Amino acid sequence: MDTTTTVITLAAVLAAVVLAFAVGVLVRLVRTRRELRRAGLPTGPRWVFWGAVLYFVLPADVLPDPVYLDDIGVLLLALRTVRGSLGERERSTAPPPDRQPAR
Repeated sequence: MDTTTTVITLAAVLAAVVLAFAVGVLVRLVRTRRELRRAGLPTGPRWVFWGAVLYFVLPADVLPDPVYLDDIGVLLLALRTVRGSLGERERSTAPPPDRQPAR
């Protein structure tokens, strides 16, 4: 094999690994969306979810598609926002801890 074939093969393998990682993040985002629906959160986190999915699917990207770093970054930010909203909801609806009487 010559060096051109080797470089193309390595680039294809790297692109496949990055794509697999992006799909894994997308699966986690879909699971988080289901949790949000069950939790009854406001529509803000849902808009973040759908915006991230649209950015991942649409062909217009900041970086060209063989480089999925921008897509992965948007999905991770959406996942962080959605999970953070879920955590805030749980903290705000949790009953206050029982206090022990002072002696």
